[in-house]
Amino acid sequence: MEKTLRVGIVGSGNAAVFHYTAYQRVTGIPVKVVGVTSLDRTQCEEFARKRGIQAFDSLPDMLPAVDVIDNCTPGYAHEPVSVAAFEAGKHVVVEKAFTGYYGPEGDDSFEGNHFPKEKMLAEALASARRMIAAALKSKKKLCYAENWIYAPAVQKEAEILGKSKGQILWALGDQSHSGSPSPAYGIWKLSGGGSVVGKSCHPLTAILYLKQVEGMTLYGKAVRPKTVSSRTHEITRNPRFVDKGFLRTEYKDIEDYCQIHVVFDDGMVADVFASEIVMGGVHNWLEIFANNHRARCNLSPTNAMELYNPREEQLSDVYIVEKIGTKQGWSTPAPDENFMFGYPQEIQDFMEAIFSGREPKSGLLAASDSVGVLYAAYLSAERKGTEIEVPLDPSLGS
Repeated sequence: MEKTLRVGIVGSGNAAVFHYTAYQRVTGIPVKVVGVTSLDRTQCEEFARKRGIQAFDSLPDMLPAVDVIDNCTPGYAHEPVSVAAFEAGKHVVVEKAFTGYYGPEGDDSFEGNHFPKEKMLAEALASARRMIAAALKSKKKLCYAENWIYAPAVQKEAEILGKSKGQILWALGDQSHSGSPSPAYGIWKLSGGGSVVGKSCHPLTAILYLKQVEGMTLYGKAVRPKTVSSRTHEITRNPRFVDKGFLRTEYKDIEDYCQIHVVFDDGMVADVFASEIVMGGVHNWLEIFANNHRARCNLSPTNAMELYNPREEQLSDVYIVEKIGTKQGWSTPAPDENFMFGYPQEIQDFMEAIFSGREPKSGLLAASDSVGVLYAAYLSAERKGTEIEVPLDPSLGS
């Protein structure tokens, strides 16, 4: 067996927990998470203590000890952490959203919902291209951690598309729930936006991936997004919104609802919805209307198990499903939520890609095109739904 791939995690929040757990399920590849570093020292040390790994004081301290940096930081830190890792000759896993625009440095008065979106789009694309350039220069792998691409339902649809030589005519997707638990979410300067980048990125990037699979099968090159039109809203900050206490509402300057319409360069279309105003757990689903089949991909909720619980307290120590709100009455527990969401498969693919030298399923193209669509969507929403050309990196996708 060759040398073990040593992984260092940057960040110690929810994403780091998901990723660490996924590394423990990697098979056939020698992989070990050796350490973690985070700005929250207390959280970082607790994360390390629970898992028996080293808590490093900083990224520069951790870099010599690892081969792979897993970037689980909030969006504003994705570029500096990733570029530093590539410059040190490390492979990089980057959480979603890949990158974005987080305001002028040092400007505490910045409000993303009132900032010109044309400048945001240009700066977000420039950030993505700097990260990709750093990856290409280092000759190390950039693995874009969009777990939806690896969800079993999405991968089965990719297989069906490829083997049946199907063409997607219309794709429809949604990612919604009652509000992110992340303290960085809700502040554009930290998260790069709201429902557009925080939630719609999931179904959108899965659709982009499926169109890539279709294109490579039928034409030998990826089908890519051409135009986007979008609307966003701040529903829980509407003065007529009545807060009953079931939805998160403490958002500073982000949207909590969006709809995005994408036209691809083959003339086919996709519609993506995302919001923070849906109760009853996380709703992750994708529907594909092809010229030879129709598929529904239900990531959550699923009906693998159905449960009726007459008393809330009976299940106080039992995990049911993410953000369900109540455990009383009927529910659909997730037997293996991380698996259904694609986290173990994502990390498995990344480690295999790094170990063998091949490209990951979710890499440069998915990362770059998703940023282009998401920030073009913000520009469209600013212009009340005007169709916007998606600026793509021409060096990718052929």
